[in-house]
Amino acid sequence: MAEEKEKKPFLSMEFSDAKPKEKDIVVFTRQFSTMIDAGLPLVQGLDILSQQVDSKGLAKILTKVKNDVETGATFADSLKKHQKVFDEFYCNMVDAGENGGILDIVLQRLADYMEKAMKLKRKVKGAMTYPIVVVSISVSVVALIMIKVVPTFAELFSQLGGTLPAPTALIIMASHFIGGIGGIMSVVGLIAFIVIILQIRKTEKGRYYTDQILLRLPVFGMLLRKVAVAKFTRTLGTLISSGVPILDSLEMTAKTAGNKVVEKTVNEVRGAVTEGRTLADPLSKSTVFPPMVTHMIAIGESTGALDAMLEKIADFYDDEVDNAVSNMTQLIEPLMIVMLGGSVGFIVVAMYMPIFKLITMVH
Repeated sequence: MAEEKEKKPFLSMEFSDAKPKEKDIVVFTRQFSTMIDAGLPLVQGLDILSQQVDSKGLAKILTKVKNDVETGATFADSLKKHQKVFDEFYCNMVDAGENGGILDIVLQRLADYMEKAMKLKRKVKGAMTYPIVVVSISVSVVALIMIKVVPTFAELFSQLGGTLPAPTALIIMASHFIGGIGGIMSVVGLIAFIVIILQIRKTEKGRYYTDQILLRLPVFGMLLRKVAVAKFTRTLGTLISSGVPILDSLEMTAKTAGNKVVEKTVNEVRGAVTEGRTLADPLSKSTVFPPMVTHMIAIGESTGALDAMLEKIADFYDDEVDNAVSNMTQLIEPLMIVMLGGSVGFIVVAMYMPIFKLITMVH
């Protein structure tokens, strides 16, 4: 019985230590903001939420945070001990909220920011997943026909004898190649290519150059540019409106950019601001940010409403990402259907050409 009791904590720890989902953090942030706004003390709010959150991992972290706050630590410093869950961006926002006496407002902004960031991420994943799935199905269908169906016809034609039409001979040769060493080489080559790209992206220069290539891709490149602009303006706007100093805001925005080209641009902007220049000036020289964005930022700086202007740009580009994803889906769908239909149609016609020739000879 004693042994059984010793085993249970190990199993429960395995699940309770699981990293909370982003959605769990958003729900906690919004609920905690409401509690602070209603006047509940930090410790009491953390105690209540640690007992009712769905994520056991988050509940465990909140209990530790509550204990740290009880011993005199600030809420931001307590969160910094758990940066795998509450990242630097989150902690600095909370720190600014505590120092400014607007923790409830900052937490509300954080929840809004995270929800919009999650939505943007889902859009990009959807945009990338759809063509990959369609191409994979198309390749699988053609490969199945070439490996399983074509050899049956090839065997029949070899028994009939005679000269095969050029398209038929080409398809049979391709079938033998794919069904043999060619298929193995293709799979090994694809795996090797993926491994090489992953290894390249582990280096600083490799990530920069591959991110540069991605931004220049047709269709996908434009989508990634719009995502980068939306993320940059949303992050910077949220930080500035929450009272985080401009240089710290730019530093954090660069770290969370998710693209090395954008990160380099933001760091250049930070350097320019340190020298006393405006945000818009170095941004206008970047190939990532369109002229409209830099002009709007310049207006925001001159009117003293930069945070509000950045939020407006972010909302606009969120809609632009929606439209880009919709247009890309509409463009890819018929293209994939034509490619799949054309490939299968060519194989079918090539396989039936000798049969039509044989029927003609019989008549």
